[in-house]
Amino acid sequence: MNLMSDTQGDCLIIKVAEPRIDAAAAVEFKDSMRGMVEDGPGRVVLDLGDVDSIDSSGLGAIVAIMKMIGPDRKLELCALSNKVKTVFRLTRMDAVVTIHNALEDALSPLPHAS
Repeated sequence: MNLMSDTQGDCLIIKVAEPRIDAAAAVEFKDSMRGMVEDGPGRVVLDLGDVDSIDSSGLGAIVAIMKMIGPDRKLELCALSNKVKTVFRLTRMDAVVTIHNALEDALSPLPHAS
């Protein structure tokens, strides 16, 4: 799983440089994320700009990551393609996690969630 991370202030940004988070990739994604989010800053922004599709296993992995980082930290998503955004909307996951249109929105002082 190709993940790249950067820290800006109180925010850990993790870019998923893969086209899919599906059943074939979900376990590796979750395991890779585990090492990156341990003992990190208060906010974790997952940049999904390169992800074209996500299935229920991918959604489950994101929920597992939310639980992993705990209640005192926040997981946010950004740059979702229309297809991925539709999956989050249809499963009502968009009510559970903050979704930003772009990374810049997530990093701005007054985030603009969609």
